[in-house]
Amino acid sequence: MRMPIRRRLALLTLLLLPACLGNAAAPNSALVQSRYFETSDGVRLHYLEAGPPHAHILVLVPGWTMPAWIWAPQIAAFSQHYHVVAFDPRGQGDSAAPSWGYDQNRRGQDIADLIAHLQPQPVVVVGWSLGVLDTLAYVHNHGDQRVAGLVLVDNSVGEEPAPVWVPPRQQHGPPPSHAAAMQRFVEGMFRRPQPAAYLERLTQATLHTPEAASRELLSYPVPRSYWREAIYASTRPVLYVVRPGFAAQAANLERNRPNTETALFADAGHALFVDDAVRFDNLLANFLRRRIWP
Repeated sequence: MRMPIRRRLALLTLLLLPACLGNAAAPNSALVQSRYFETSDGVRLHYLEAGPPHAHILVLVPGWTMPAWIWAPQIAAFSQHYHVVAFDPRGQGDSAAPSWGYDQNRRGQDIADLIAHLQPQPVVVVGWSLGVLDTLAYVHNHGDQRVAGLVLVDNSVGEEPAPVWVPPRQQHGPPPSHAAAMQRFVEGMFRRPQPAAYLERLTQATLHTPEAASRELLSYPVPRSYWREAIYASTRPVLYVVRPGFAAQAANLERNRPNTETALFADAGHALFVDDAVRFDNLLANFLRRRIWP
């Protein structure tokens, strides 16, 4: 495939799809564009964009230290009918990595700035892992006027019961380097085998996040009730997709919050939308058709 000039990147076919899609089918001709915008505090952030320009908008927010392109299966699947925007949060992917702004308020504001930068229509936000918290911070501080629906993937939403913390196993010898720790983290996100080149590329992407910033992102200074208040304050349709560790939260959320659906992925790793892209994409497509954009 011939690569278009300038910032038009045939990422799905050239770089992303061979490593990321697994069983998901690649589009016949997918063109992903690399875009930037400036936040309200003057930071240049990046996103990938694909699909019909005036179609309904799907915003994909990745997890801790992850790049936008980890959503490659979803960019491929949904850009055929939707306007797909995969976001690189500050300090991640191809976004700038300033020394400030790694708290829930600023990260939520970054999502608000991105949505304001897009077409003036409600969007569906799909947040994974830390992206769940960043998305709920956005809703907590800005409401859901620009939101058509929320898809929250494999993190706590502040519902009961609280997640059980399992202390890491004690290791002998000096602690691993940051790079080695990130490599282990990346490898541990998947239950199904992934190509070595893909894991290495993903590990290198995580190292774009400054080590100090990565620590800040793991310690948002708010109580669990902050996230629960945000999700219960919104009346928009919610799809909560989790692994067994959050199954009880999912059951309580579905029971207590109207307009909520849940799904359990028992046989996938934390990056379940990569591990089982076909099931995840079918689930998301069905949710969008039934509950958001019939």
